[in-house]
Amino acid sequence: MTATDRSIELINVAAQAAADKLAHDIIAYDVSDVLSITDAFLLASAPNDRQVKSIVDEIEEQLNKQLGTKPVRREGDRDARWILLDYVDIVVHVQHSEERVFYALERLWKDCPEIDLPEEAKATRGKGAEHAERLATEEADLDGELR
Repeated sequence: MTATDRSIELINVAAQAAADKLAHDIIAYDVSDVLSITDAFLLASAPNDRQVKSIVDEIEEQLNKQLGTKPVRREGDRDARWILLDYVDIVVHVQHSEERVFYALERLWKDCPEIDLPEEAKATRGKGAEHAERLATEEADLDGELR
């Protein structure tokens, strides 16, 4: 069994919305062969809580506007470290970059086929690592200036 055309359409709109809000490392997996509760997962991350919320809000808005669908469940809003949007056919996970590294959902789903995404979403791959490297460099520079 593979993800339905509807699920792929939802994933693509959500991935584009996440990319438009500068999400990092957007990736989608077809989990239909291993899970009976959903067809696909979309994973994205951001370096701060406010951006996590912004990405989630944009995904929700675009899926409603373009495809007329709303999530049946939204979890994680209070802390905004990991927000989950459940659309039944797909589940969207938007995580703070630290949670993304810690929970490493990619390792859990690495054997599932990746779903091809819009170019803008693919271009976000590696952005989380770039951001972390830039922060580390800035921190080192600041530490050097303070000495």
